[in-house]
Amino acid sequence: MLSKVKTTTLKGIDGVEVLVEVDIGNGLPSFTIVGLPTESVEESKERVRAAIKNAGFEFPIRKITVNLAPADVKKDGTYFDLPIAVGILSIIGVVKDQDKMNDFYFLGELSLDGSIRKIVGALPMVSSLKKGSKVIAPYDLMSEISIVEDVDIYFVKHLKEVVEFINGDRSIEPVRTDLTKILESEFLEEEDFSDIKGQYQAKRAVEIAVAGGHNIVMIGSPGSGKTLIARRIPSIFPPLTKEESLEITKIYSVSNLLRSGVVNKRPFRSPHSSATLPSIIGGGNPVKPGEVSLSHNGVLFLDELAEFRRDVLESLRQPMEDGFVVITRAKERVMFPSNFMLVAAMNPCPCGWFGDKEHPCTCSISEIKRYRNRVSGPIWDRFDIQIEVPRLLPHELVHDSKSESSKSIRDRVIKARIIQQERYKDTKIKNNASLTPRSIKAFIKLGHEEKVFLENASTRLGLTGRGFDKILKVARTIADIEGSELVRLPHIAEALQYRFDLSLNT
Repeated sequence: MLSKVKTTTLKGIDGVEVLVEVDIGNGLPSFTIVGLPTESVEESKERVRAAIKNAGFEFPIRKITVNLAPADVKKDGTYFDLPIAVGILSIIGVVKDQDKMNDFYFLGELSLDGSIRKIVGALPMVSSLKKGSKVIAPYDLMSEISIVEDVDIYFVKHLKEVVEFINGDRSIEPVRTDLTKILESEFLEEEDFSDIKGQYQAKRAVEIAVAGGHNIVMIGSPGSGKTLIARRIPSIFPPLTKEESLEITKIYSVSNLLRSGVVNKRPFRSPHSSATLPSIIGGGNPVKPGEVSLSHNGVLFLDELAEFRRDVLESLRQPMEDGFVVITRAKERVMFPSNFMLVAAMNPCPCGWFGDKEHPCTCSISEIKRYRNRVSGPIWDRFDIQIEVPRLLPHELVHDSKSESSKSIRDRVIKARIIQQERYKDTKIKNNASLTPRSIKAFIKLGHEEKVFLENASTRLGLTGRGFDKILKVARTIADIEGSELVRLPHIAEALQYRFDLSLNT
């Protein structure tokens, strides 16, 4: 006899529908799973066997064959436990309403006592289903997947509940949570820009960076406040949209990093400088997102930039430009989103005191050059804003001056972003940092005075073509913050201030 039960599996952060075909026939007692199962799927045989027995049902001592179709898609995870068990129970007559069973997708890991546990990656699997689909899922996943619209989700705690519900002996209502209300709820920011004394130029540069989506690097001596500033950057971002929240939550669901349902705050990821290439870009078996994807729609902060391995830094070039990363294996190709704002900090030299007014630098010029050369020119050029952050003097630390709050800065950032959304509404451009060379010509018009000034500055600074475009993008953002339709000379002049020469030629 044959039974067919619907479920889904993961490919990257997308769900792929899987049909679990269960056949019970004559022959020596056995339990076989085919269809490219991994070891975790193979282990489900013992969980299913024990769960059915301990739930009070009889496990058939016959030849059982389970096929996971399509057979050319790799299957991994524990979420096939429940659909396999339901398929077996339907054949032996425990699940009586076959038509009702066929209306549902089943997801869940089984405990040996028959209770149903939560699984990893449920949100992308459920959200990929067609409009009007029905799902039976573990109760513990309610806070994560009840936000999916147009899908009816029924939450259960035990295998017995599933059987009773399908047979009509138990009533369960679908649950849906309004994601908009979750995102609108107020939450207290633990870190605020009002905590930072001085550093007005650095805070201005950060505001511009967030307003236009620009990558930024801060160079300064130890204790100058680089990390302090970086950790407060998420507090001036605009609130997450529903689409952004769903994208982030999917990534964290696949990575098993969800702690309390939906992600309603922008991520801030700060990997250590010893991080490996797979941990930054993604990889492993099965393939999991790396830091560039975990910081999607948020901030990736690289502290001590020059201490990172060169191959790790070079690997950032493609995701920074494309907004996604592709990981290729022998039999699979997985794509993860990686639209992040890159924030970096580094010392000016190995000892950290080059250029400091009080502490003498103990490094030779060759040592400083070697240290700075760890960051290649192409990577350095991808930072739209390069700002020097000098260490505060004692009297500046003692002086009790009031700093601007994150809310005040965020209000200006939101206004600038609204201007950009309106300007680029008929294009695929999201912000000023996303402007291509062609779109720069279309959206940034310069007067004669601005052109002459920019040409002279470009010659003097030896800007590359990419560096030249970065100046225009930053100038466009400065103009947006000030509400100016045109990019004027002061905007370009300020944008030119946010360039730092690593070469020591000046």
